[in-house]
Amino acid sequence: MNAIATKVSSVSTLPSAAELDRALRDASPQEVVAAALKAVGREKLALLSSFGTESATLLKVVADVDSAIPVIFLDTGWLFEETFAYRDKLIAMLGLKDVRSVRPTEETLSREDPDRDLWFSDPDACCRIRKVEPLARALKPFSAWLNGRKRFQGNARADIAVVEDDGTRLKFNPFANVSREELEAIFVRAKLPRHPLAASGFRSVGCMPCTSRTAEGEDERAGRWRGRTKTECGIHTMKIS
Repeated sequence: MNAIATKVSSVSTLPSAAELDRALRDASPQEVVAAALKAVGREKLALLSSFGTESATLLKVVADVDSAIPVIFLDTGWLFEETFAYRDKLIAMLGLKDVRSVRPTEETLSREDPDRDLWFSDPDACCRIRKVEPLARALKPFSAWLNGRKRFQGNARADIAVVEDDGTRLKFNPFANVSREELEAIFVRAKLPRHPLAASGFRSVGCMPCTSRTAEGEDERAGRWRGRTKTECGIHTMKIS
């Protein structure tokens, strides 16, 4: 185990998010994942992945550290078929051993979105029942989780820490410090496949009704919730626990 992970694990109790962030502020993504694993153990650590256009890079880093770390995939009921195909391809290629698909409950969908038009009338509510609530349920067994946010994505992500306090859990952002160039280097070096929709102009892929292509010069997430002030689904704007 690397020196940073050893330092993190040397205390008798789980370090605070602030302590971990100080220790990992300049760490590589691999060091951040290894430190998270050492801090809480595999059974208590999960990775959230959308299997979107940039997801392969963090999945590769995590698989290199421990391919049995649980991966949570939120199947909202509105995902592109290409995303499912990409998920299956990456699972096989990277040898991911524990990918868990989590869906909203049928009771919730029947009660709050019976006509499947909530994405249009109230996208925040749609994200809540299809992403926020299912993630909260899926994270109950875990003490910490990993996600792929990056500062270069801007908006609310511009100042994210490497480790955040998520209530009763720790939230690790292994790619907080990476640049677009470093991300691309991982794709090239590892010969990772691209999301099938990337070639046709989708730089960030989420749910079908709320995802569109981006034009040259636009922010990479400009195609998410286009025409609305909304820029996040909600899983990163509130404490899940």
